[in-house]
Amino acid sequence: MFNEIMVPVDLRHVAKLTKALTIAADIARKYGAQITYVGVTGNEPSAVAHTPEEYSEKLAQFAASEAAMHGLTARGHTIVAHDPAVDLNHKLADAVQELHADLVIMATHLPNVADYVWASHGGHLATHSKASVFLVRA
Repeated sequence: MFNEIMVPVDLRHVAKLTKALTIAADIARKYGAQITYVGVTGNEPSAVAHTPEEYSEKLAQFAASEAAMHGLTARGHTIVAHDPAVDLNHKLADAVQELHADLVIMATHLPNVADYVWASHGGHLATHSKASVFLVRA
């Protein structure tokens, strides 16, 4: 049913992603799918990494750790954006196409007033990609 599962991750907040990561691993094992953990970073130093290359290494380590822990096939995919906060929705939608993802599993927050004005990241993906989108409340 699913072959390629894309899981957007924010390496600054991995502890808040446990539920989504566990669900992604369960579905990947059930269908023999590969998981690609996607992270978006900028060119400037951040709290996670000083360079995009360092960020890619950390994302690859994260993917390898998740693969070993859950017994599945996984990889990291780094996206470098000029302004990650502004470009995130479009970069994630592009990644769905590039990776040929047929399912996106991502953590989300409880809706608030701003969600009535601006679409959530998951809502944007559901509207602008062909993949199924599974939003997991943290």
